[in-house]
Amino acid sequence: MREIYPLKFETIFKDKVWGGDRIKTVLGKDFSPLPNCGEAWELTTVKDNVSVVKNGFLAGNALDELAEIYMADLVGEKVFENYGVDFPLLFKFIDTNDYLSIQVHPGDNIAQKRHQGPGKTEMWYVLHAEPGAEIITGFKKDISRKEYLCNLENKTLKNILNIEKAKRGDVYYIPPGRVHAIGAGVTLAEIQQSSDLTYRIYDWDRPDSDGNHRELHTDLALDVIDFKAYPQYKTDYRENLNQSAELVKCPYFTTNLTSFDKKIECDYYYLDSFVVIMCIEGQFSIVWQDGEDVIYCGDTVLIPAEMKNLKMVPSKPSKFLETYIA
Repeated sequence: MREIYPLKFETIFKDKVWGGDRIKTVLGKDFSPLPNCGEAWELTTVKDNVSVVKNGFLAGNALDELAEIYMADLVGEKVFENYGVDFPLLFKFIDTNDYLSIQVHPGDNIAQKRHQGPGKTEMWYVLHAEPGAEIITGFKKDISRKEYLCNLENKTLKNILNIEKAKRGDVYYIPPGRVHAIGAGVTLAEIQQSSDLTYRIYDWDRPDSDGNHRELHTDLALDVIDFKAYPQYKTDYRENLNQSAELVKCPYFTTNLTSFDKKIECDYYYLDSFVVIMCIEGQFSIVWQDGEDVIYCGDTVLIPAEMKNLKMVPSKPSKFLETYIA
């Protein structure tokens, strides 16, 4: 069997009523055929959305097929033991020209019971924000169910939610139960459990492209929502040139940010996991023992678990998100 290598995949584009055009203009993905491209799914085995390799001798092969062939060499022994051929994470870019619905995600227990699948823990890294763009995450203060339902009925839900101005480099961790929404004018990278499960709470009384209102999940969401307020919702981190900065560490994934302007080495000997690189700025080459590949802004690359040492060589100052399962 031929040795595996860093894998790139065909992007799966999603048309959304709230979508914009910055997946083309900011990320350079100018091959989207959609007028309102709200999401670009980069790496996934979610049903009917399985990623297909686009580079090297494995081009044309689906990710779940590769997991079946390469098993632990691709994803890591423990990961394969826990997830099999189902890739455990979903990587995407999101771009908004309007508010997303106010929504919440269930955790594993409720998701398994109701939908026979995993819950949805996610994180956001903001790549671009128009002046005044907003992020909704959590509540301003502790709220009772009664207060919540009253505001929902009166269409004043936004009055009790925590609203923050979005800016480039912001990081938000969104655990299950946290009410959230992305405002207009935001482009971000989203890393999440492999689930497309969302409970839509309020959709701004907005019709879809066919003039219909999207389904709301008021009752399902009620048993999931965390009504507590927290002192801080945005993640603090320190960005250091040519070093890795930890952004999120949770049971489902660890994500770091690396900013660099010179050659760096990535040593993964301590990991029993795949690594996913999302290039969010600049351009660089990934160099390994038997080859190299150029990575552009907007590219997502799956580094197989058996590859333990790589060099990243920038052609200009660059940044990437690095995600694995600890």
